Amino acid sequence: METNIINRSSEMYLRLGFKSVTMDDVASEMGISKKTIYQYFSNKRELVEAVINSIFTQVSNKMNDIANSNLNPIEKLFKMNDFLGDVLKNENTSPFYQLQKFYPQIYKALTTNQLTQINECLIKNLKRGIDQGLYRKEINIHEMSWFYLIGINGIYDLQLFNTLKSNKTNLQSAHLEYHLRAICTTKGIQILESIIKNK
Repeated sequence: METNIINRSSEMYLRLGFKSVTMDDVASEMGISKKTIYQYFSNKRELVEAVINSIFTQVSNKMNDIANSNLNPIEKLFKMNDFLGDVLKNENTSPFYQLQKFYPQIYKALTTNQLTQINECLIKNLKRGIDQGLYRKEINIHEMSWFYLIGINGIYDLQLFNTLKSNKTNLQSAHLEYHLRAICTTKGIQILESIIKNK
């Protein structure tokens, strides 16, 4: 039952937002009493946290699938970029913007976990890119990874970019290109420009 509650709540939160969905709404949607939900979650915050942990696990699994795929390192970064763009969306009405606004502590924990996960993927990507001659061998992989993460995190930070008119997805794509042009060899740039042209 606990898993069913988490799964159904996830669907509702992602569709309607974390603020607007109440415990009564979840109970009504599932055809159970609110008392049943409280047997597993003492309040809405606990349920939201469980939902976020579940979503994070799914996102992590997808990121690992991309990282372990047969694509070259540059293609993998574009694939990850597209996936994260779909997850984060680009409108202030997105569930993750609501999470950031109304549950800042949970959002902070999520962001920390996300950064750790993505950083691990990026470091592997950078090492493979250097090995394949796509990234410059003299780059500092740890610094490059964190430069990239700081930029992505900044794009989706409400306090930094709340009034920015630019589309967040476009900013994210521009940020990826900026990152790759800074680290790619001539061989890598050729692959990058081919991907951009085909998009």
